[in-house]
Amino acid sequence: VKLVESGGGTVQPGGSLKLSCLGSGSAFDSYSITWVRQAPGKGMEWVSSILGDGSSPDYEDFAEGRFTISRDNAKSAVFLQMNNLKPEDTGLYYCATGVRGNWHIRGSRGTQVTVSS
Repeated sequence: VKLVESGGGTVQPGGSLKLSCLGSGSAFDSYSITWVRQAPGKGMEWVSSILGDGSSPDYEDFAEGRFTISRDNAKSAVFLQMNNLKPEDTGLYYCATGVRGNWHIRGSRGTQVTVSS
């Protein structure tokens, strides 16, 4: 499956963004999908995952209560709604196949999120 991210941008602290991950190829609903991010000068950080059938959303502690992951398999899409954004959420966000601790970026470019006043 090939994945492409979109929806990033620049927002003020407290603002919201909704990221989209559009998949192409067959059997999209057989893939668990993960969001990971990379802050400037730092390593990759797992954010959230969702199973292929849309069940069992899983969040890193910093995302719990602020971010919501969802998917629409009819559209081969996974979303990450991010609310109450903080400057430390700034980074390049990627979607990947897999789950917490076992994910794989499929050559996509990511989408930039910048939170700044």
